[in-house]
Amino acid sequence: MLRTALVFLLLGAPAASAATAIQPGYWESTNKLLSPVRQTSTEKRCITPADVDKFMAGPSNRHYACTYPTRVISGGKIRLKGTCVSKKGHKVAVEGSGVYTPTSFTLTADIATEFLGLDIAGRASTEARRIGDVCPSPEPKPEG
Repeated sequence: MLRTALVFLLLGAPAASAATAIQPGYWESTNKLLSPVRQTSTEKRCITPADVDKFMAGPSNRHYACTYPTRVISGGKIRLKGTCVSKKGHKVAVEGSGVYTPTSFTLTADIATEFLGLDIAGRASTEARRIGDVCPSPEPKPEG
């Protein structure tokens, strides 16, 4: 559960105009959990023009709903501070900063939570880069 909280809480700031945000296309992201344990995962994903604002809007995933009262995206820099809450009510404080260009995105975040009565602090990062203009066709789903 802590790994999910740390690794997927990264990516963002408030919605930005297309002129100042990342470009749509095929992107590769490397997510690193730097502490309290080390883990790394890499994924490739298609970011459509409709996905750009969501990508830049702040970390959130299917496990956590996140709000960022502090969200600043300007001049290629990102700063955010907020809270993510799991479906079961588990809260994680998130504070991060980073940089972006039309073809790259980097964010490092410090997190704080409580687990089994213990305060746990951690750090995670996301580095993403645009690897193509066109996304590959989705793999066909097997029948049956």
